[in-house]
This record gives sequence, C-alpha cells and structure tokens, in this order.
Amino acid sequence: MESGRTEGQPADEGGADPATEAFVAHRNLLFTVAYEMLGSAADAEDVLQETWLRWAGVDLGTVRDRRAYLVRITTRQALGRLRTLGRRKESYVGTWLPEPLLTAPDVADDVELADSVSMAMLLVMETLAPGERAVFVLREVFDLGYEEIADAVGKSPAAVRQTAHRARAHVAARRPRGAVSRAETRDALDAFRRAVETGDLQGLLDVLAPDAVLLGDGGGVRQAVLRPVVGADKVARLLIGGLGRAAGLSLRTAHVNACPALVVRLGGALDTVVTVRIDDGLITGLYAVRNPEKLSRMEQETVLSR
Repeated sequence: MESGRTEGQPADEGGADPATEAFVAHRNLLFTVAYEMLGSAADAEDVLQETWLRWAGVDLGTVRDRRAYLVRITTRQALGRLRTLGRRKESYVGTWLPEPLLTAPDVADDVELADSVSMAMLLVMETLAPGERAVFVLREVFDLGYEEIADAVGKSPAAVRQTAHRARAHVAARRPRGAVSRAETRDALDAFRRAVETGDLQGLLDVLAPDAVLLGDGGGVRQAVLRPVVGADKVARLLIGGLGRAAGLSLRTAHVNACPALVVRLGGALDTVVTVRIDDGLITGLYAVRNPEKLSRMEQETVLSR
C-alpha cells in the first residue's frame, strides 16, 4: 500500500504540523486527480512533490477549504506537466499507453471512480485538450463546482460550463458502450487466457470483436507492435504466434486500474500487463504495456480515492 507520504515531506511523528496533516489526509485524492489528468503515475508523483512544496509555503490562516486549495494547486501543476508530457509523447517510440496501476478489488465498488481510471477511459481522455481534460476530471469524477474548477484552471465559471459540456459530449461519443460488470470482464479474460495458453485460435476469435484493436507499448525498450493491429483475425494470429511460443509463460488475473486484467510473466519475471475494453460482451480493445518503466506500480497496490 502507499505510505501516504511524498519525498521531501516532513515525517508525521505524532506531532505533525497542520499543513502536513492536511496534505497527508488528502494525498490519495491528489494523486488520483493528477494521475487521471496525466495517465502517468511517475508524473503524478512529481506533481504531488511540487504541490507539497507550494502548499508548505501557504499561510493556512487564509485558506477556507484546504481540500479545495490542495486540489487547485495539484490541478495547476498537472496542467503544466500535461503539456510537457504531450511533447514527450511526440518523440515516444510506438504507441504511448497510460501507466497501469495495481489496485485493490474494492476500488471497483466506487463505479464512477473505477470507470474513470480504467485504461479504456484514460485513452478516451487522451483525446481531450489539456484544459478539457482537467475540467472533465474535476467535474465528472470529483464533482467539483464550476466556481471551484474555474479557480483551478484559471477560467470563468461560464467558460468552464461550456468546456465541461463539450468534454462530456466528446467522451460520451467515444467511451465503451454500456456498463460492463467485473464478472463479464473476468469471463472474457478467462476465455482469452485459455485460448492463448492452449493455442486455440477459434477460441480467441470467439471472444474478440470483429473490429478488435491491439495496442502495444514497449517504449522502444521492449519489443511491441509499433502501430495498432486491427481486426480479430490479425490480432488472434499475432497473439497465438507470439505468446503461444513463449517459454515459461504465465498468465494471471489481477485488478489493474480497478478492472480485471491479465499479468503476463515470463520465467517468473513481470513482462506485460494486458487490459481490455469490452463492448457488447466482446473484447474490442487490447492494451499491452511492456515498457519496464511503466510497470513499477504493479509490485504493490496503489490507493485511489475521491
């Protein structure tokens, strides 16, 4: 579990000052805000560090709502980081996918939070402009008022309302069709896993939608498809040909970004995290993260909260 502490932050030894207590109390919320805006846990941690440094210099006597104030600092820092991250993505080798997080099963009990951190939704939010993404996350996920959001993003409440409406429509047109239960996702993954392990091409085709898409993220460090692989037959043959021949292959289910996912190990070492998008009972999207720099959060659970 997360320790609830950021590097450089004073340790809580029973007599923590009010600034530290407030930061610790809201740390998981702030991390979740930053992660949903960035899709990168490493960058979210950097944002929290920057947030703490600014928060530590604030006169708490002038702060009416410490939670809202901290969210505002985090949002502003994340917006700056989001633009920097956008430039890094331009030179990224192959497809850039969000960083997967090992999460506790009970995160899925908060349906809205679970949906917002799913890999499929994070990829939808990648298509929003930075300001739209910030407004969408703060309004739709964290239910902040328009005036609070306006303070955080430096716009008028009227402009925030327009941005929220535009972002909501954009996301609605691209998000998975209909709610998918954990059991439905788990059943699809179990069928997928059995087909890969046994080399059952037809079994794999049965669980993939005809227009299924496979995205891979190796970051130029590990081998991965550089462009989307489209079509059930192409995806199935690639997976059977690749994973089917791998020595020491192990596929296990884990909760990743609040949804069932597959963790691939080769010879006992973590190799790939595969998350899925499901529409109408079939897998329409497969997202395989292999970049080692993005797999560090798979060793222990990350706490997310609203």
